[in-house]
Amino acid sequence: MKNTSILSCAVVGMLFCSQLIAAEPLRGHHADVKVSAATRLDWVFALANQSPRDTPAGWLGGYESTKQSYELFVPTDYNAKRAYPVILFISPGGRGTGFRNWQSVCAKQKVIFASPHGAGNNCPPRQRVRIIFDVLDDIRGKYNTDVDRCYIGGFSGGGRTACAIAFALPEYFGGVILVCAAGDLRQEPWLKHRVIERLSVAHVTGESDFNRGEVSRFRGPMLAEVGVRSRVWVVPKMGHGIPSGEPLQEVYRWLEAGVRDRKQLGKKYPASRIAGTETLSRAEWADGLLAEAKSRLKKRQTVYSGLMQLMGLRKRWPDVPATESARSILLSFESKQDRPWEQDDLAEQRKFLIAQAGALDAYATGELPKQYAARRDEMAEAALNLWKIIVADGSNAAAVAQAKKRIPVLEALVSKKTDEK
Repeated sequence: MKNTSILSCAVVGMLFCSQLIAAEPLRGHHADVKVSAATRLDWVFALANQSPRDTPAGWLGGYESTKQSYELFVPTDYNAKRAYPVILFISPGGRGTGFRNWQSVCAKQKVIFASPHGAGNNCPPRQRVRIIFDVLDDIRGKYNTDVDRCYIGGFSGGGRTACAIAFALPEYFGGVILVCAAGDLRQEPWLKHRVIERLSVAHVTGESDFNRGEVSRFRGPMLAEVGVRSRVWVVPKMGHGIPSGEPLQEVYRWLEAGVRDRKQLGKKYPASRIAGTETLSRAEWADGLLAEAKSRLKKRQTVYSGLMQLMGLRKRWPDVPATESARSILLSFESKQDRPWEQDDLAEQRKFLIAQAGALDAYATGELPKQYAARRDEMAEAALNLWKIIVADGSNAAAVAQAKKRIPVLEALVSKKTDEK
């Protein structure tokens, strides 16, 4: 009996030790790490204009989160007492990509790196986004991460997906890294404001990349023109690929230069960020946005942004308690005779219109690769129509003057294409 008891204790001790070992977070590089559980994050909103209580029926079929995996790097001296930056990098292919390119940055700057497998361009969009959020939440749950230094990015089609996710849910990120890729802002005004105030968007393209024109003449400059912290890098002697070494070191340093402003924004408006330790319910998230909107409504210069947040809250979470409060506040402002926010709305529409006209003009009239050359006349005509709207509006003298210079150039280009047909 005594020997049996000793043996039993030894077995229990071994099991307890094995559990402790299993609980210890991974460090170093691992090619395949399994996702532990389904994401708790609001991934649906990246694909929709609402955040429903449950995943819409039929969206994922037989998808299972715990069958997903990803490539992972964690600094070997990881210490849970400090918060670490993260690079979540999306591949256009079936396997995760980018670690070899980012390896020196991650080692030097102590960055956690993750790249999902099975989330490439051939993956159905809903499943692709879900895989990415399963991986993101897995990292947030296992490691102490700094949301103001969490950078989502990707190469080519992976970059476009990363952009769509970040522009829908900027509260989960501090910046975006678009390699040979670009994207456009969401249409909701309050989400545009959030991206402008919070995110740093780094565009990286190759000297001979077929997407260079879109990145360096269109999307990148347009974001900068409307107020997003946006910058473009053109890597010499590189085509459609991912750079390594100094170009990415410089990109990372630039992203980090925006951390202070992001943290200050978070102190002013706590709902602008969701820390790695937080998993907010729908009601909690809406309550936070309601509190922020009320704060913005107290100052003339932020009334418009506050009203747009209330409208966004009602649309996104129509069934939570905060929605009724948002509705009441909006009705009270609607009944006011003095409505200066309407002029703010018009001014913002003009700002985006002018930025789009200039960027699309630059893209259409510059060098285009053969993949996009056939669309030149279509883009030129679209830019022409935008410039004409600006002239008809007549509110911005500088923009009108620019439009009058560009309209004849574009008209000649469009006429030439029509004659050739």
